Parts: sequence; structure tokens; C-alpha cells
Amino acid sequence: MTDQTPPRRTPASRSQQRKQMLLRLDPAVHDALARWASDELRSANAQIEFLLRRALAEAGRLPGAARPIPRRGRPPSRPPDQPPDQPPQEEPETPPGTGGQDAP
Repeated sequence: MTDQTPPRRTPASRSQQRKQMLLRLDPAVHDALARWASDELRSANAQIEFLLRRALAEAGRLPGAARPIPRRGRPPSRPPDQPPDQPPQEEPETPPGTGGQDAP
């Protein structure tokens, strides 16, 4: 094995990867799904996963071992150790002339 050959994946790392599948849709269904996903600021793929998870949960078939959908985009402004029921902490204002934006 050379230095440029990627290491082989172990069975444990393989099980943690997201599964890929080919999905064939009627073009009109795809267009409607894409519009719905856009309205909710999701990709079409994320919308399909969201809908499948919701349907599985409503049918009582969502496995308990299913991990939550990974969050994409900008991280929340709240520090991770702050409980979600508290508002985000605001930075104290700097008085004028003490090194804030008003300084030359």
C-alpha cells in the first residue's frame, strides 16, 4: 500500500455512512417536491428524507436507532451549553469613545 492509497473502511465506519439510493419520480411530482422543498429552505433530498421520517413516525415504524437529520448551514447563535429555553446572551454595549465602533 502506498502513501496515496486511502485506508480501507472498517465495517463500523461503513454503518455510520448515509445510505444512497436511486429514486425515479414522475417529472411533475419532482417539480412539486422541489417547489415545496424550496418553500421550506430544504434541498429536494432533505425534503424527501423529512417526509419519509414523518411518515415512518406517524406509522409507528421509525426505528429508535435512527439518528436525527444532520443540521446544515450556519450554527445557532446560542452557545451549545446554554439551555434552549433561555434567550441568547447579548454582548454588553461598549460606551461611546471607549474603543467601540465610534473610535477613530
